Amino acid sequence: MTDVEIDGLTKDYPVGSFSRKTKRALDNLSLSIEQGEIFGLIGPNGAGKTTTLKLLMGLIFPTAGRAKILGKPLHDLTMKAQVGYLPEQPYFYDYLTGRELLNYFGQLFGLERGERLRRTNDLLQRVGLTAAGDTQLRKYSKGMTQRLGVAQALVNRPRIVFLDEPMSGLDPMGRRDMTVLVRELKNEGVTVVFCSHILPDVEALCDRVAILDCGKKVREGKLSDILDLSLTIEVVLGNVSDGLEQELGAIASRLHRLGENIKLELGGEEVLDKVLGMVQSNGARLISVQPVRQTLEEYFVREVAATGVERP
Repeated sequence: MTDVEIDGLTKDYPVGSFSRKTKRALDNLSLSIEQGEIFGLIGPNGAGKTTTLKLLMGLIFPTAGRAKILGKPLHDLTMKAQVGYLPEQPYFYDYLTGRELLNYFGQLFGLERGERLRRTNDLLQRVGLTAAGDTQLRKYSKGMTQRLGVAQALVNRPRIVFLDEPMSGLDPMGRRDMTVLVRELKNEGVTVVFCSHILPDVEALCDRVAILDCGKKVREGKLSDILDLSLTIEVVLGNVSDGLEQELGAIASRLHRLGENIKLELGGEEVLDKVLGMVQSNGARLISVQPVRQTLEEYFVREVAATGVERP
């Protein structure tokens, strides 16, 4: 079952108050997000990630295209009652306590008093704020506010949660706790869509990702498929003649010396077969062969750099 359907979503913003010029923040984006998966939106600053979430939340309106959540249009109130949302920079009432804020959101969702109290206590415990539940929010740190923001996104037991930079401001322990919470949500059947600049967390959590840049989708797919495409093979050789080194340098992605040995980075098994044949026929010594999969961060940097866009 598809929980989010995005078809040709486009957003233009006016440049200046009186100008007819516009800047395209999102350009013809199409995506499908399946029920129960963890889906990551990644990209550099200004890529269109937050714009995408704001469009889906109905906070801004598209220039073109359409989208559905849980099979319903974005203005449908019954759909919104089943959605949780953490904005990129959550702001809450400073003089409420964490417990009072969650109780307030429970009232907005129409929860009965007893259910609100149980839900509030459960959520404070899940995000590690039980001890700070009766502290005013003006005394919360950035990380504590972020944890509370995640808690408010879960008050209504949503079927789908949109999280914009949920790891922002969290220390390593907080990031670990957030990772555990997102996995728990998946195990409960909740669909999680989130944006993040912390790519190791995306790699650890997501079933699929979409890479955005300058408002356009660069690539989309399962992490296993994307990273398998970036598989390289490292080969270490000894007793390599100068002539053989030049020949190997012409076909290897990268070659550098390790003392008296050389190390090659090869693009795939076909190249490896050719190299092994050259090694055997030239009397060189094979020391090691090791497949190496690039990280999501390495893949991301390469794909975004390939667009050729100048960045500040």
